[in-house]
Parts: sequence; C-alpha cells; structure tokens
Amino acid sequence: MSERRTTPRRSFSYYVRVLDDDTQKTIGHLVELSATGIQLETSVPLPLNKDYFLRMELTSDLADRAFLVFSARTRWCKTDTITPNLYFCGFEITEMVPEDRAIFQLILEKYGEETRRK
Repeated sequence: MSERRTTPRRSFSYYVRVLDDDTQKTIGHLVELSATGIQLETSVPLPLNKDYFLRMELTSDLADRAFLVFSARTRWCKTDTITPNLYFCGFEITEMVPEDRAIFQLILEKYGEETRRK
C-alpha cells in the first residue's frame, strides 16, 4: 500500500491519554502525531469516518490548562501485529481553535520524534 500522507508524522513516546470529550472516557493513548492528525493506540476498534470531540491531556510545561479539545474523524483502524488485542487508529483533525492549534504545534515540535519508515 502506498503512503498517501502529505504531512510528516512524529512518534510520541510519552504517555498521553486522549478522551472522548462527550463521555469523558479514555479512547486511547497518543502514538504519533502530525500537523493534520493523530494516531492512537486503543483497546477496541473504532468505527471509520466517525466524528469525535477529543480531549488531550496537557502538562504544565505546555500550557496553563489541563487539556485541549478538538474535533477529529477516524480515517483508519487496524489490529496491532504484535499485540492483537490492541488497535492503532488514525484520526484526521477536522477543527481546532487557533489557541489550541498553537499548543498542538508546540507538542509536535517539543516532544514529537521523527518517524523512521522503510
């Protein structure tokens, strides 16, 4: 399968929970991010093309608040090849206010590590 992504991804090695802002339940944990999307590790497969309001936890070195909220749509979801009871799900960010976009960009630059793909 050819890579269709147009923005570079960065891996994320810190533990960051991402919650459904409507239910306050954890959806997954951040694995990768780019300027236009995120990848989560989840315990259940998520339906494709579903819109979510997501809440990402923040640390005090990133912002003076505990979280940022944004809208995202599931674009793909697949089983982890090493741990088959886990799933990787990709989200396209559909809406984020400019103040949160600046914080998201700071996370990307400060903590994202360049992804090495074969």
